Amino acid sequence: MKRPNPYYPTLFIPCKIGNVTIKNRICKAPQTTGLSHMDGTVSSRLVRCYEDLARGGTGMVIVEYAYVDRDCSKSASNQLGICDDEYIVGLGWLADTLKNLDCVPCIQIEHCGRQRFLGPPMKSASPNPWPLMYQRYGRAAIPQELTLDEIHQLVEDFGKAALRAKTAGFQVVEIHGAHGYLITNFLSPFTNQRKDWYGGSWENRFRFLDQVFTRCKEYVGEDFPIIVRLSGSDYEPDGMTIEDTIYYAQRLEELGCAAIDVSGGDHHQMIHQVTPMQIPRGHNVWAAEAIKKAVHIPVFATGSITQPDYAEEILASGKADFISMGRPLLADPYWAKKAMEGRAEDISPCIRCNEGCLDRGNHLGKSINCTMNPTLGFEDALAIRPAEHPGKVAVVGGGPAGLKAADTAALRGHDVTLFEKRSLGGYLHEASYPEFKADIRDALKYLVTQVKKHGVHIVEKEAGLEDLKGFDAVIVAAGATPAGLPVPGAEHPNVTLAVEALKEGGVRPTGEIVVVGGGLIGVETAILFSENPACHVSILEMLPEIMNGCSDSDHTVYSQWIKERGIRVHTSSRVTAIGEKEVSFEEKGRPAAIPADHVFIATGMKPCRSLYEALDEEGIRVFNVGDSLAPGKIYDAVHTGYKAGLKV
Repeated sequence: MKRPNPYYPTLFIPCKIGNVTIKNRICKAPQTTGLSHMDGTVSSRLVRCYEDLARGGTGMVIVEYAYVDRDCSKSASNQLGICDDEYIVGLGWLADTLKNLDCVPCIQIEHCGRQRFLGPPMKSASPNPWPLMYQRYGRAAIPQELTLDEIHQLVEDFGKAALRAKTAGFQVVEIHGAHGYLITNFLSPFTNQRKDWYGGSWENRFRFLDQVFTRCKEYVGEDFPIIVRLSGSDYEPDGMTIEDTIYYAQRLEELGCAAIDVSGGDHHQMIHQVTPMQIPRGHNVWAAEAIKKAVHIPVFATGSITQPDYAEEILASGKADFISMGRPLLADPYWAKKAMEGRAEDISPCIRCNEGCLDRGNHLGKSINCTMNPTLGFEDALAIRPAEHPGKVAVVGGGPAGLKAADTAALRGHDVTLFEKRSLGGYLHEASYPEFKADIRDALKYLVTQVKKHGVHIVEKEAGLEDLKGFDAVIVAAGATPAGLPVPGAEHPNVTLAVEALKEGGVRPTGEIVVVGGGLIGVETAILFSENPACHVSILEMLPEIMNGCSDSDHTVYSQWIKERGIRVHTSSRVTAIGEKEVSFEEKGRPAAIPADHVFIATGMKPCRSLYEALDEEGIRVFNVGDSLAPGKIYDAVHTGYKAGLKV
């Protein structure tokens, strides 16, 4: 008998789904990548992306959702298709690539229903629009209610799609019944207002999924495992509850379902589907645990299970049988291999920023990418290769850009020296100080660990021009400094830069707190102080809206917290003076004042470019990265640092 893994014994026990054995309990959750061709056929970029997941030790890969018809089931540009036999050859290429690397290939089949990013026409259980699409397209986004004939045709389309998957060589098929797509539009009373035998009761709302699942089984045969993804709750008012989902799961088990993959939320409640760092990890594990108690088939837990110790605890405590991970395996496709070898410190962590996988991915019409993994989607083009002429490289600044640049250059064989006058990590220390930003601490720890493991020389000083003249190349990651506020009274002792509050032992006044600046730093400072009932917090912002440039998920959570905690927000407001007990400002051109015992300034950052410019003038080979290039987010720092490390 094979010995258990000494680090995570439960995580690496083989387990079966139907008659298919999975070598461990780690599954890649389906996520659209936008890496297929425009017509939905498999591309070399798509295969290359999934190849790393298989090489990285993932037990089963559930390939991203594939649309089942040519009518209205396609949701997004460059989405994978499975709606015609002509797709089988490409899908077989993908399935065989995974199997050749000892990874079980599964594919998710779906119809987008009312959640169609491509716009009208849309079809759903009922003419109930997705609010985002209604804002974008107006009445044209109201989905057409499917007729009985159309429902019957879709049942057939799902069945044929399952057969194509089997023919292509996939060993498991997952039916997408979660996240607000078409099947969920039938399952949830929030989106199903039908008056026929597909609406109303549990039995009626389940009927479409019943027919879809049954037809798929008829096409693929009883021995071929089909699993279903369900939302434990869609978190909608009057929506689908855990009691609903338990009923559906039990019915599916009776029909011969091989496993239940439990997630949560829909696109309208995206923070419950793709949880940001402000929401506790394992947000939907409770639902997997509840369903596992009610069925006898394997259950998948998913949702912000970012670290192997947490995955092990979920399995060992009996809350689930498999761990289904999306974003963590984007951040590091070798997550499983590193965990199996006891190298958790080498796992590039998902920090749940949703910056690359959501906001800078399909939301902007681009393929998927990741803050912590700059090579995602460019696995070959941006791969680390040995330097042709290894030399001496200096990196100035130990923030995320400098750390990533130094590590990348060292991995290429350069002799790297990193200059940093304070503790390594730069503003990651301030960014991760609030408990609701604790995921960033994982990034900080990882980046520091890697430069130390890969032999980067650390010099604890501020580098000057003379320190750098002996190097073959210099990467400047000098960061940025707070812009400040040039108004009368800004020098008063009751005025502090907001970043000084975001640290251990930072300024902690009480009473009337005014934050000047409604960007990310300002809003997070205001929220931090709003946790203290002795503080009454206000935000003053020059622009018409706060949180410009924030990710969608940050915006959703922070807006809710601002409302719940009574934080007062003044937009289109320009500060004119700061007194000892008040702040004067013009609000939409009219003079106003607000009480202020303490004022925090969060008016943006300005890049530190002087060293870069001096080196450039000296003719030294120099690169500028991170905030010293242009103030941005962790995403920008990591990506610019990595690419500079490839260039030196």
